[in-house]
Amino acid sequence: METQAHSILSLWESFYVIIGSSGGGLTGLMFVVITIAADSSAARTPETLNAFGTPNVIHFVAVLFIAAVLSAPWQRFEDPAHVVGATALAGIVYVLIVVRRMLRQTGYKPVLEDWTWHAFLPMAAYAALFVGAAGLSHAQIWALFLIAAVSLLLLGIGIHNAWDTVTYLAMQPRETDNKEKPK
Repeated sequence: METQAHSILSLWESFYVIIGSSGGGLTGLMFVVITIAADSSAARTPETLNAFGTPNVIHFVAVLFIAAVLSAPWQRFEDPAHVVGATALAGIVYVLIVVRRMLRQTGYKPVLEDWTWHAFLPMAAYAALFVGAAGLSHAQIWALFLIAAVSLLLLGIGIHNAWDTVTYLAMQPRETDNKEKPK
């Protein structure tokens, strides 16, 4: 017998196949970004990477995890709601850790755009995810739309931040460019 939760969640299957695949693929793409960063001459430290690179992977993995959770054949809305809610709380704690890392690292001085994309938007996304989980635990259909929007937002944040990292590194002069040319 198919329950209401299973029936409704199955309607989201295509969405979560797409969004989950994107999260997984973009996680792999972050390895390319990190390889590019390793080959650049830009100043970098483990602290800077932990503040500005690792969070992108976490956001992509969160999207992949949410897609996996909501694609499972749940019988009650409360069960995936609790998992998504725990994910949201973990995300909120992680964003606070990222903020602390941004403040402590010395390799780069964050500007307003960095605070927006690395702290404010992720915090808003994970807070909204918690609200969506709370709504889902009460079988509110709007909660599924909110969770979907948060998943898209987290993908967008990760894509923006990865692109920002790559363009920052591309704009840094190479060591060969910094050497004085022979006269």
